[in-house]
Amino acid sequence: MRKFSFILITLLAIQTVVVAQDLENNPIISSVPSLTISPDARGAGMGDLGVATSPDVNSQFWNPAKYVFAESDAGLSFSFTPWLRQLVSDINLTYLSGYWKFNERRALSSSLRYFSLGEIQMRNSQGEDMGSAYPNELAFDVAYSQKLFENFSAAAALRLIYSDLNNGFDSETYPGVAVAADVAMYYRTPVQLSTGDGSFGAGLNFSNIGSKISYDANASSNFIPANVRLGASFDYPIDEYQRFSVSADVNKLLVPTIDYAKTAENRDYYNDMSSLEGMLSSFSDAPGGAAEELREIYWSVGAEYVYNNQFSVRAGYFNEDQYKGNRKFFTAGAGFKLNVFQLDASYVVSVSQTNPLDKTLRFSLSFDLFGLQNLMK
Repeated sequence: MRKFSFILITLLAIQTVVVAQDLENNPIISSVPSLTISPDARGAGMGDLGVATSPDVNSQFWNPAKYVFAESDAGLSFSFTPWLRQLVSDINLTYLSGYWKFNERRALSSSLRYFSLGEIQMRNSQGEDMGSAYPNELAFDVAYSQKLFENFSAAAALRLIYSDLNNGFDSETYPGVAVAADVAMYYRTPVQLSTGDGSFGAGLNFSNIGSKISYDANASSNFIPANVRLGASFDYPIDEYQRFSVSADVNKLLVPTIDYAKTAENRDYYNDMSSLEGMLSSFSDAPGGAAEELREIYWSVGAEYVYNNQFSVRAGYFNEDQYKGNRKFFTAGAGFKLNVFQLDASYVVSVSQTNPLDKTLRFSLSFDLFGLQNLMK
């Protein structure tokens, strides 16, 4: 039963609702899927997007290259997400992020992500209670961003990933460790409008590009969720006090699609594949050909209304193909900013009746450290 418990833990961590595997229902599966969970309430309130939106303290996850365009010189944010509340009550994601601008062209940023899978009752092969395990996943990263031109910046991030799925209850299973990097770019230019100064933004982020992860002393290995995210955003000033923005992101996991015909011929086919081979093959390896490759692209659209730079209302939609996980949901969110702190919240309304992400809440509390320093003088 130990192995069975381990499998349950692994499946529970997966965001998507994994269904029977065939040529149609064939979602992409990776280890440490918690790395793909949107951590903050602002991005989540706009349909889980943020690669090209205006910079904020949580840009580390979406696109760290945005930090050099931030209005404040330093910021800190804490976010909390109760996860899969339709299934269990003790899974959650905690996220801490912050940044510091050296000057107008350079910034340093970091984030810490802790994903707790709650309490799991472990039993041996005779069904005897072996106690409780508290599996968890953790990631820590540091990024450096640089403004290369007046309207263009780039960033690189390094990430350490730690995944402990059974707390030592299985002597053949160990915590997994992996390293990864992000490479991001951001373009932002002002747009002169009759109502004021607007802006157009575009972003690109290759994230979690790194090693595979192993839970059995390298006897086998699994892919981490490498991803490419591309997006655009347009900010429109309605008048002196109001502005409105619309944004869109598209994503593609750079993880091989499982072809069960190949694994039947060679059970170690994916185990022997390097992470680089897996990323390159992810663009053309779907068993269903080009049509299935297109299904693996998921997208989101969102909008944000801001009044007097203090009150925000957000909405969005996230779409994933029904044969690749079937995550389809609307989102709503709101924010309130007062002097040096901002409180944001978001809510998920699922389109699919079987989606365990339905009614997911996120909360973020952010601080303008530079503004706080000025208040204390």
